[in-house]
Formats: sequence, structure tokens, C-alpha cells
Amino acid sequence: MNIKLIAIGKTDNKQLEDLIANYIKRLGHYIKFSMEIIPDLKNAKNLSESQQKEKEGKLILGTVVNSDILLLLDENGKQYDSVGFSDVLQKHMNSGIKQLVFVIGGPYGFSPEVYQRANGKLSLSKMTFSHQMIRLFFVEQLYRGFTILKNEPYHHR
Repeated sequence: MNIKLIAIGKTDNKQLEDLIANYIKRLGHYIKFSMEIIPDLKNAKNLSESQQKEKEGKLILGTVVNSDILLLLDENGKQYDSVGFSDVLQKHMNSGIKQLVFVIGGPYGFSPEVYQRANGKLSLSKMTFSHQMIRLFFVEQLYRGFTILKNEPYHHR
């Protein structure tokens, strides 16, 4: 199984980029992982919130195929502790799917079309974080999930 993280807009913080790259490298020991960045929309300030979500939604949906399982990182999604999240990963690996795709939306969330296509929603916290920080938190939790599945000491139970 492959895992892909899709995010809107580039990270402009070098320290965050370095930390994210570190976890992506670590993930390579467990699974094929990729991160796809969809560029920020041009002239977004001239678009309404719904227009921005619609345009971003089309770009997001253009990166997935029908066989992908699409999980949205969404404030209204299901919350898990780290062990529970590792169980979700194991379940998807056992299902025989080719690719599991997680998406971090733009500043206003997702379009109705993206919600309709999604196979589920996942929330990392009830708190609000910048979309750039969520990338780091997500790849760290993904790495933690795989160390849990392998009974490695990174996660202390």
C-alpha cells in the first residue's frame, strides 16, 4: 500500500520543512509515502470562500483515482489516540487497497464535491492549527503509527 498526503500551498518555513522531511525519510523504512503540494490559487483574495473551496476541490480531486481511499483531515472528523490511528492504518493495509490518500485542505476547508468523494474524515485535534503545522503533526503521527505496529520503542505505552 502507498500513502499519499495532499496539501494546499507550500510551506514557507525552512525549519518546518526540515522536520517534515525528517519524518518522511523515516517513513521510508515502513511504507511508500509521498507528499503532493497543490500550489496556492492565484488571485485567491479576489475569490469568495466558496469559489476558493470549489477551485481547490477540483485540484484535489484531480490528484486521486477511483481506487484510492480518500481521508480528509477535517476538524469535524473522527479523533483517535495514536494506538487507535495505528489500528486504522493496519485495517487499510489489510484491506488490500493500493493507495491511501490523506488531504489537508485550504484555509476554508473542502468543497462539497470533495466531501462527497471522501471515504472518511479524521481530526488530529479539536484545536485549530496552521495548515503548515498540521503537515508536521500528521507525518509524525503516521511515523508513530508504524512504530506502534512494529512494536518499536518510539511510542511509549
